[in-house]
Formats: sequence, structure tokens, C-alpha cells
Amino acid sequence: MLTTRRPRRNRKSAAIRAMVQETTLSVNDFIYPVFLIEGSDKKEEIVSMPGIYRYSLDLLLKEIQECVALGIKGFCVFPSLGDDKKDKYATEGHNKDSLYIQALAKIKSEFPNIALMTDIAMDPYSSDGHDGIVENGEILNDETLEILGKMALAQAEAGADILGPSDMMDGRVGYIRNVLDEAGYTNVSIMSYTAKYASAFYGPFRDALDSAPKFGDKKTYQMNPANTSEALIEADLDIEEGADMIMVKPALAYLDIIKLLKDTYDVPVTAYNVSGEYAMLKAAAEKGWLEGEKVMMEGLLSIKRAGADIILTYFAKEAAKVLNKENE
Repeated sequence: MLTTRRPRRNRKSAAIRAMVQETTLSVNDFIYPVFLIEGSDKKEEIVSMPGIYRYSLDLLLKEIQECVALGIKGFCVFPSLGDDKKDKYATEGHNKDSLYIQALAKIKSEFPNIALMTDIAMDPYSSDGHDGIVENGEILNDETLEILGKMALAQAEAGADILGPSDMMDGRVGYIRNVLDEAGYTNVSIMSYTAKYASAFYGPFRDALDSAPKFGDKKTYQMNPANTSEALIEADLDIEEGADMIMVKPALAYLDIIKLLKDTYDVPVTAYNVSGEYAMLKAAAEKGWLEGEKVMMEGLLSIKRAGADIILTYFAKEAAKVLNKENE
């Protein structure tokens, strides 16, 4: 049967496929999450995240330098602290002499042209392992906001470019925006973890930070994986309160949510390709069940195709090497 349309003509060679490609992945799309620990000359591999390490500050600076040379421009720093630095009110989170705040200042001083992102949440510093103050088994919302505001101000003073409120507390974006603006930090951006689902894909990250809840779970403040419309409610509120960018977390299991937010809002949409998504691909590749590099790049491309403008991913360094090689 004859037909006037033959889509295969646009797939017949690598050159033509490249010309008609609709989605392009770039090193510029990545933010690389990195883990900071106390001490010096320390590099600890995270068992559940092959190829990802916790670094003392001296070695973290070298790691960032390597990544900058590959073209990576964004870094999100997470602190992994001992129990001696944790308490009920996460006071270490806004201690200006803390490892985290001092590290942020050092990183920004050494690399003034990168986009330095931070994490605003109580759980890395909380003896309860929750993102809010805990009283009688309840995670308190409004009482937690003051602590988050103090964290935000300390991080802004240290030179952070983008603050990432990651706890899903109600009203946090507006509270933090007000704190920053009143202190004169009107140019500091907020990337809100707008649609952060109560996901089982976070396990390796909690291993990395030893930040798992000491009791219960986070379902009273993180989103139900069954819900879609709720993401629109969260996005409406965050944008109204002053979020500059909105995030979906996890990414691969929530591509529909990424597309929904991208189609609905005119602010940049970020996706967090989380630790469990990284770990399962790495494990399958180590078993020889999947071709690691190909599934890595296909997964990242799918996140971009769904509508993500920015991708936080542990694959950033590895993917940057692939993209640079392709562009040689």
C-alpha cells in the first residue's frame, strides 16, 4: 500500500535523527547533590549508592573542581553529621560556626561562579530524624517555621545562591522569603520542593545522612503517591508565596507530575532524580541486566522530555562525561 507519509525517512541516518530531535539533554541541566562530612582527607563510599561518596571539605572542594571542569554549574550540598551534633530543635542547622555553614562559605569563595544550592530541613540535625519539631508524637508545623527561617538566613549569609526548603511544611516558602527580604537577601532564590512525595525511593539518601526518622514516617507532611491534584495545590501556594522554581521529587516515578506542573506554570520546573532511582539502575548494571550508561542517559532524557528544566541527579558527573564525549 502506498502512503505519502513515511516517518522512517526522518530516522534514516544519525545526521537526520539529530536534526529532528525534539529534546536535548545538556550538562547545563544538572545540579549535582554532594555529601559533606566532618574531618579532613576523608572519602567514604555510600554502600547503597555505588560511586557516590561523603567527602570532608578539603576533598569535596577537589570533587567540585573536577565537576566544574566537566561543565557542571550547579551543586547542592547535604551535611552528614554525627549524633553529637543533633538535638530536638536542630540548632546546629543555623549555627554560623557549624561545618555546613562554614563549608558553604568556603565553597562559594573558591567557586564564585557556580550555582550553590542548599538544603533547608531539620532532619539532618534533628535527634528525632523528622523535618519538624516533634511534641507528643506530632510533627509541628508553625513552630518549625522559625527554625527554617534561621537556617535560611545563615545559608544566605554564607553565600548560597539557591535555597531548597525540602520539608513540605505549610507556609515555609512565604516565611523564608520574608526573612530573606527583610535581611536584604532579595537576590537569593528559593527552589521549593513543591511536590515531594512520601516515597520509598529515598532509602539510600537516608543511609548517606543517617537521617531516617527515629519513629513513624513522614506521611503527614510529604505527599501521598496516589495524588495528582494535590501537586497543583502545593504549586499554587509555593508560587504565591515567592518560590522562584518548583520541584518534583522523585523524578522517574513521577514523570506525569513533572509534565503537569510544566504545562500549568510559567516558572522553572526541577526534578530530583533521587537516590533509590540511582541505586536501582546501578544495581541492575552491576548485575549485567541493563547497559548502565544507556539506561542512565535514557532516564535523564525522559525527565527532560517530561518538562524538567533542571535535574538534580547523582548521575551528573557520569552523564557530563558522556555528553562531553558526544560533543567532541
